Amino acid sequence: MPQDLQQVNAPLIGVPGGRHLLDTPALLIDLPAMARNIERMAAFAKARGINLRPHVKTHKSVEIARRQVAAGAIGVSCVTMGEAEVMVQGGIPGVLITSPAVTPSKIARLIKLAQRARPGDVMVVVDNPQNVAELARAASQLTHPLDVLVDYGAGYNRTGAATQAKVLELAALVAAEPRLRLRGLQSYAGNLQHIVARDERSAAAAGLRETVAGIVAAARRQGLNFDIVTGAGTGTHDLDAQENAFTELQAGSYVFMDAEYTNVLASGGQPSPFEVSLFVQTAVVSTNAADWVTVDGGTKCFSTDSGVPLVAKGADTASRYAFFGDEHGKLMPVQGSRPALGARVEFVTPHCDPTVNLHDAYHVVEGGTLVAIWPVDARGKR
Repeated sequence: MPQDLQQVNAPLIGVPGGRHLLDTPALLIDLPAMARNIERMAAFAKARGINLRPHVKTHKSVEIARRQVAAGAIGVSCVTMGEAEVMVQGGIPGVLITSPAVTPSKIARLIKLAQRARPGDVMVVVDNPQNVAELARAASQLTHPLDVLVDYGAGYNRTGAATQAKVLELAALVAAEPRLRLRGLQSYAGNLQHIVARDERSAAAAGLRETVAGIVAAARRQGLNFDIVTGAGTGTHDLDAQENAFTELQAGSYVFMDAEYTNVLASGGQPSPFEVSLFVQTAVVSTNAADWVTVDGGTKCFSTDSGVPLVAKGADTASRYAFFGDEHGKLMPVQGSRPALGARVEFVTPHCDPTVNLHDAYHVVEGGTLVAIWPVDARGKR
């Protein structure tokens, strides 16, 4: 029978130097670096007096979510119902579904999930009055109210009510419905996270915080309380922890980092506070061309939406990568640094979240030793 990568590489767990013997392409976690990232973000949130509900869309792993909660996170944020189902099944508390559940099948899954979890451990956002009514009808199957946050579009409007008036209208509808419980406000601005110039990112985030504070104050005047105000990402985590506009952070990519976020967080003249802990290891499979070597990692191995992978180990870091098809990459070495046939070359991912979703498992390493293989539990879960 055919073997998957986990089966092939499992005998290398605990073998000295096993990291350099892996069948490839293999998704790697540098465990000490990831642990430091988890602790740093948890310590940052604690020092600022703000809660942390990290996004699992980054890692899609119950094991990593457990480590984040153990370090102090109050729960996790999930974009898809499938991610939320995996986290609840794994015993992770405080699951917030950050995208509206609107189709009959998604609403049915939401109610089933809320029945399985403890009261308050599953929350969902709304951005449309019709959805409020549909959730209220479905919540009649529960023995407790369904917890709901109003989603504000934050100027990006991927989802969310576009104006303060619409937010307040939705909040009033939720509060008036006994089968629902109004918990708070979501304001996630994905469009701000990757603004490279820190002064521009800071100004944009400050403007959003002012708007959010105004919405919360207006709601309070109407007798509507947003106990939770959630948002922010890795790119604005330090900015959105200011001025008490938010009660919690949804940052996710900090746990792994990638080429894009490392560039963003280092743009203020200081190094990023978080380390790259996620890599993809490839092998050189052809050296016949004069100007490049070919590695066994292409568009089915790396995300393609944020540039190209960067060399981390196994070749000169000045070497340039180019996509070379579904299964292959072109590595153009600098003078005198040509990797040999079969050599392992490790890359920093361009964008960690969608790269993770292309792999079945993490190969967890400490130095040169493979210490564990963890499944990407929520890979492809919708």
